[in-house]
Amino acid sequence: MKYGIKFVLICLLIIGFSRAQSPRFDLDKDLLLAQFDCKTDVDDLHTVAALTTLLSHPDFGNIKYHAVAGTYGIQEGLYVPAEELFELAFGANWSDAHGNHEKALKEVLEKVERSLDQGGDIWVADAGQSDFSAKWIKLLLKRQPKIKVKERIHIVQHSNWNEEVTAPELLEYVKETIDYHKIPDGNTMGNGTPGFRSDQQIDWKPFLRDTPSLVKVWEMAISIGNSYNGKEGRYVNTSIASGGLDFSDLSEICYILGLEDIKDANEFFQLLEE
Repeated sequence: MKYGIKFVLICLLIIGFSRAQSPRFDLDKDLLLAQFDCKTDVDDLHTVAALTTLLSHPDFGNIKYHAVAGTYGIQEGLYVPAEELFELAFGANWSDAHGNHEKALKEVLEKVERSLDQGGDIWVADAGQSDFSAKWIKLLLKRQPKIKVKERIHIVQHSNWNEEVTAPELLEYVKETIDYHKIPDGNTMGNGTPGFRSDQQIDWKPFLRDTPSLVKVWEMAISIGNSYNGKEGRYVNTSIASGGLDFSDLSEICYILGLEDIKDANEFFQLLEE
């Protein structure tokens, strides 16, 4: 692309269209935790691909991040297994809370403590429920009770349904204990956050023509999503079923990084085009 995302956002700010607040995420110190429930909606798979695309941009390529699969709450329905996608997208930089819950908690806690010790804050995009977050926060406070988690741990949630199927006591715990941000739903446009759910097919490949590795991630995300969408009682994502995209959970990460002014999926790819 001719201009980077930061340049575009500065221009938007100057002409009065930017809704971004003061910088939230410190690119040099903070840790981004991208936690995906993967149950039972397949939209998380598209969000994995979108996050990988965002992290490939030079403005965000050095972000300290860790992804977690299987951070679901009390909802019924089957899990969407996508280990191959997480490995392709994130390499070794992810944990499998569905396959080994306790191991994932330990891995995340170690990364959280390391980042806090180095002066960084923790920003959590709960692409799903907050049960897993509540568990590692409790473990953290048992080990380091003096940490000011209300100031240094931030959770971002965009979905009413995700809150409804978080164990009530754990949702109350995170809201009372840490810095909890509820933002407008990323499935809808024009509400203050990007609307990343589209019923219409989006021709995304031309925007990634110079990055075949990202094309592979998107192709795998779409393929696995199609194979599990609505199957065996799983949620039917009508946008994906009609050939569109749904990476609505990325709205949380856009909030964290100050990218709320991206309008929709088409504009997302346009801004990231190299």
